[in-house]
Amino acid sequence: MPANIPAHHPAMSRRTALEVGSISLLGFGMNHLDAFRAEAAAPTKLRTAKSCIFIFLSGGLSQHESFDLKPEASAEVRGEFNPISTKTPGLQISEHLPMLAKRSHLWSVCRTLSHGTNEHSMGHHIMLTGRSDVPVGFNPSRPMNTDHPSIAAIAGDVIRPRTNLPPAIVLPDKIIHRTGRVVPGQFAGRMGSNRDPWFIEASPFHVQSYGAFPEYAFDHQQRGGSDNRVFQTPHLKLSQGMTQKRMGNRLGLLKELGKQREVLDIAGQVESFDRYRSAAISLLNDDKVHNAMDVTHADDKVQERYGKNSFGWSLLMARRLVETGVNLVQVNMGNNESWDTHGNIFPHLKDKLLPPTDRAVSALLDDLEASGRLKDTLVVMCSEFGRTPKISQLAKVYARPGRDHWGATQSVFFAGGGVKGGRVIGTTDKIGGFPIDQPQKPENFAATIYRALGLPQTAYWHDDVDRPHFIYEGEPIAGLT
Repeated sequence: MPANIPAHHPAMSRRTALEVGSISLLGFGMNHLDAFRAEAAAPTKLRTAKSCIFIFLSGGLSQHESFDLKPEASAEVRGEFNPISTKTPGLQISEHLPMLAKRSHLWSVCRTLSHGTNEHSMGHHIMLTGRSDVPVGFNPSRPMNTDHPSIAAIAGDVIRPRTNLPPAIVLPDKIIHRTGRVVPGQFAGRMGSNRDPWFIEASPFHVQSYGAFPEYAFDHQQRGGSDNRVFQTPHLKLSQGMTQKRMGNRLGLLKELGKQREVLDIAGQVESFDRYRSAAISLLNDDKVHNAMDVTHADDKVQERYGKNSFGWSLLMARRLVETGVNLVQVNMGNNESWDTHGNIFPHLKDKLLPPTDRAVSALLDDLEASGRLKDTLVVMCSEFGRTPKISQLAKVYARPGRDHWGATQSVFFAGGGVKGGRVIGTTDKIGGFPIDQPQKPENFAATIYRALGLPQTAYWHDDVDRPHFIYEGEPIAGLT
């Protein structure tokens, strides 16, 4: 056993956790703090001071309109956008990412990440878990307990919390299809639902509205519906009737649990229970936690730099959470598969999707660099797949042309966490359809994140019958560091 992995102790049973949790610790209904789910953590807890902000663009960012333009290709391939030069000689990106172009010394791009599916649900599962293989019993319509665990779930399980907050958080929403089905790949899967990552759900679901609301909300099919959503940052307070005095009384009662601890586990394996209780108290009393989440009341100048929209607020919250000690924050930028541009691709990317992303990611990089945190914070940005080389037209549904799903290649953005800026990893063919050198797999992508989090190649998690499962399924992407 590696020296930095603590010795394994027996886990608290679910029944015991239920019995202890049944006293209703704080009397408020925040399910992520529910002691009913506070089972003992996996034995492979690892100490690390590294961080990652994982930006996921649900729907499929077009490589041709972002980081891998093909200006010499035919019109049906190259599209309407022009490349612009970046701060890095020889590196060009979309004209609609001008702020990132000025910061190319801070980031690099891999243009050759590839997998074998063009289907949304499987694509999400592959990229969010870092596993190319299809799990037994996979159901594209809903998450299954046989799914592979997400990167966020693994990070949350194996990393020791640095604060009373969990080590991995997902915001501002779960990824949900417009039909209302929850997309698989976001959860703990076969690790067990008790190890799902924490979700801060600040972005209400809307059946036909996409993008960075309210400022950049739109509908792919231009049906003209209204969108009155409000970005709902978590409001942390004691529940009605739960005064500070009553809370104190309850905490006093909890001290009596000390008499039961020897019964629960003579080795003191109530650490997980204590951790969840501490997290609950922290959320109610820690000004840093309140400040991290209350982004819509941040200084106006800060909000303007990030953008007063769901993309900007989400990345501002992610940065603040990292500053409080959260190791991995996954940010879903655009629910309802906002980046699924089968039609109207050029106006929607130009006017609705790329501008707020360009602004928010640039502000994030600026702040991390200014604070000295960029060197220890990996920022990654990807989708479930790229888009087809050829433009197509679905005239019955969309007014203007677009591109379809394409798993064969996508461009993935990397910054910080030891990544050297201004680099391009891999080359695609003349039409941006297939890698011609340095192809990368989702397993390499996940390994890059795990390395940035400081997890050793020997890291593993244990299932409910104590079997170890190694975390790394590939090597980190070569050439980034």
